[in-house]
Formats: sequence, C-alpha cells, structure tokens
Amino acid sequence: MTPEPSDLQAVVQDLHRRNVTWLPAGLGSRLDWGPPVAQPHTVLSCRRLNRILEHNPGDFTISVEAGTPLVEVQQALAHHGQWLPVDWPWGSGPAGEASGSVGGLVARGQAGGYRQRYLGVRDQLIGIHLLRSDGVAARAGGKVVKNVAGYDLMRPLCGSWGSLALITSVTLRTQPIPPHRQGLRLEGARPALGSFCRWLLGSSLSPERLDWQRRGGEASLLVSLASISAQTLQEQIACIEEKAGGEGLGCGCLEPDALAAAECCGQGDPEPAWLLRLGVLPDRLPELLEQRALGGLELVMGAGSGLGYAWGSAAAVPAHRVESLRRHCHAAGGALTLLRQPSGSSLPAWLDAPSRPLIEALKRQFDPKQQLARGRLPGVAPVAG
Repeated sequence: MTPEPSDLQAVVQDLHRRNVTWLPAGLGSRLDWGPPVAQPHTVLSCRRLNRILEHNPGDFTISVEAGTPLVEVQQALAHHGQWLPVDWPWGSGPAGEASGSVGGLVARGQAGGYRQRYLGVRDQLIGIHLLRSDGVAARAGGKVVKNVAGYDLMRPLCGSWGSLALITSVTLRTQPIPPHRQGLRLEGARPALGSFCRWLLGSSLSPERLDWQRRGGEASLLVSLASISAQTLQEQIACIEEKAGGEGLGCGCLEPDALAAAECCGQGDPEPAWLLRLGVLPDRLPELLEQRALGGLELVMGAGSGLGYAWGSAAAVPAHRVESLRRHCHAAGGALTLLRQPSGSSLPAWLDAPSRPLIEALKRQFDPKQQLARGRLPGVAPVAG
C-alpha cells in the first residue's frame, strides 16, 4: 500500500481496527533484510512522504519526510556546502545509487565507518514524528540541537526495524562538507597493520574513518582524512606515511573519487547469499580477523567501533561456519545479525538480548495488538517457522 500523505493516518487507523498485520516501509529497497515477517501481512510504504520540509543552514539542521531518498537529501544539502555525515547503506553505489530512504536508514539504525568521527545515525537524530500502530500521531525531540522536551522516543525507534511505530518524518543535524579530503590504503603483514591501527587510534590525528577491509583473504586498512586546510591534510598524510614506512607497510593514496568507491560496501558485487552485521569489542577485532570462520567472506569493519559487515556466497560459506562466527562474536563482547541468508537456511537473524524483558514491555506499550512487523523485534530471537 502506498497511500497519499493526507490518507496515511486513516489507513493506519483502518489497519488497526481490522487487526491487520502490517510492515512499515520506506522505498522497499531492503525489506528482505533481517528475519521474515509473519504471513500474511501488508506492506505500508511511505514512498509518497518524500519532501524536504525545512533546512536551516545556519543551525545545521534539516527536517525531511521519511520516504525521501537519502541521495536527494545529500544533493540538496550539497548546494549549501553541507551533508549528513552517514554512510551509504550496504549495497549502495559511490554516488548514493539504491541508497533507500531516510526513514529506512533510521529504522535500521546501522552506522558505518563514518562513525569513527561523526558517531552513528542515532546521534544525528534530534527530532522525530511517528504514527503509532493505532494511528495516533506522536513526536519527540525538536528542530534544534539543544532540545530536551518530552520523552526520548528517538533512541528506541532508531534501530527498531519498524516494530514499534511508523516513522513519518525526522530532523537531523548536518555538518559542513570538508573542502579537502583524501584516502590512504595500507597493506602489509596483519600484525604490523594492527600495530599501526592502535597507534592511529591513540594519536592526536582524527581520521574520518579507519576501516579494516578483507578482500580475497588479504586484509588492508582504509584511512579517510578530511580538513578545512590543504596544508593540515598534507601534514597528516606525511605523518601517517612516515609511521607506515616504519612499520614496513605499503601506503597508497586515494583521490576523492577512488576513496568514495573504496568506502562503498558491496558496490559492484552480485547479491550475496550471506550478508552479516558483525560487532565485537574494538580491542578484540584483530582476534576476529584471525578466525577461520571468515573464510570465503568479504569483510569491512570499523577499527574504532568494532562494527561492520561480512558477505559471501552460499557455496563458499556453509551455515555451520556462520554459527561458529556468531559464537566468537558473542564471546568477544558483541553480536552477529543475519541480514540475508541463503534460501533453505533457518538460522535466527538475531538472538535474545539481555534486555529482552524490557524490549518486550516496550513493544506491548507501543503495539499491544502485535500488528507491526510481527516476528521482527530486535533483541528478541524470532520463533522458527
């Protein structure tokens, strides 16, 4: 269903009255991610909620409707020398092709390598409007960065996967586009890369991102640097190149276009049978990279956050290896989420979180009839079948 904005509330109220199970959606580009939703269900798309409501360049804030494509928001901000400091979702192109909607980005709540400097999308969120499962409109936050009015509904909704409410619009903070940006790719022995990584994270330098990448079994580090001063940028590059040389690492420069392509996870790859969201404590990340269970998987992980993605084909990665990888992530203080898995595989997309009772209590308050995204509640293991 793709109702007009003026009809959306009435449609939600009707679904509630008829006890229909439904799934909130933006552009529908990643509805297959995560656990399957109980059948039958209706998909309710916000595709026609696609306006930029207000942009205040002086306050560095923007308010947009949930169905607005992320690429259109970034293009509109670029005219004012600003941007949303978030990564394109996995599978997008370097120019934001197939990046989905802003509402979908918030609903999944997943951050990429830019978290190293700018934190995650939940940290950019300063206001939200929503429709509850019964069609009642609600809001939280506001239009300014320093706002403490009302309950903080933004945090539970960010990453709720549509299980609590339908997000209709959001207000986000923006940042100036750095005028100078350059990337570096470091290659060499993994212990030397690990030593360099620890040095950079503890140094006074502030890279936009510091990502471990693993392609074809070989690991490398991708460093993105940005500054308002070309001289400062070159000084940072010189410092990194000197340290890399001392560690015996190869260091190649990436101009902005090549850097944008290197930052895009999965761009140009065929649709993978396995797509995993990984998380471990950052100091356990080198240990994760040594795991044999990663065989056959491509990987990108934020060195400072311990969060990232892995993907691969069904033929190269058996299910038992994914289970082994999940056990290691949990032992390393993190978790593993299956965003995609091969047909016929029945591994749970996620496991119970320690806070499961609290999550279920929150679900009962927001959606007492259990109509929204039934079977897809983050932190509660899906029921088989």
